[in-house]
Amino acid sequence: MTAAPTQANAAQRYEVRRADLPLSCPLPSMALWNSHPRVYLLIEAENGESDCPYCGAHFVLVD
Repeated sequence: MTAAPTQANAAQRYEVRRADLPLSCPLPSMALWNSHPRVYLLIEAENGESDCPYCGAHFVLVD
């Protein structure tokens, strides 16, 4: 059984791990049909935190 995709842009803060890099918004696990174009975020170059320019989601690198 396949897990259903999570809703895109459902939260304002997302915790990500190095295993999730390269980081993009929306995340690969999110349904894309109701979201914005995929944008890659340079979270490592931004001291472990980055904001999506489209939806304002805040990503925090936790490891």
